[in-house]
Amino acid sequence: MGYTEQEKYMKKAIAQAKLGWKIDEVPIGAVVVKNDEIIARAHNLKEKKGCANYHAEMVAIERACKKLGDWRLVGCDIYVTLEPCAMCSGALINARIDNIYFGAYDPKAGCCGTLYNLPQDKRFNHRPNVQGGILEQECGELLSTYFKEKRKKNVDSRTR
Repeated sequence: MGYTEQEKYMKKAIAQAKLGWKIDEVPIGAVVVKNDEIIARAHNLKEKKGCANYHAEMVAIERACKKLGDWRLVGCDIYVTLEPCAMCSGALINARIDNIYFGAYDPKAGCCGTLYNLPQDKRFNHRPNVQGGILEQECGELLSTYFKEKRKKNVDSRTR
């Protein structure tokens, strides 16, 4: 089956999410693309780093900036498996990212259209384009399966 460009890069973000799952991080992955080349890959590192700032998007932004030698990610797109939260949406706006592509919508924290739509707020000086729902089912199932397994482990450990 042929994939669209957005699906091709979302698959790469999904691969990152799966790497996060292997180290018991919530499986969210991100890739930053410039000129049809992935310049940064990341997954959540909040548990490993013990810090709330280490969302996949934040790690990907930092890595992309280092790669380009600039805090401005003009000409770059990000693909992330879950709709960015307020912190990540704000960072993507500040980094001047061109396009935000995400998989699953986040009804609890999504700020790219669900709870808020920060990237499209006309009061900001930069407004990235946003497209959600790319491989939405696959991205959503990855998260729901992770949390089902996590809850089952917790129940099993309490019944011993």
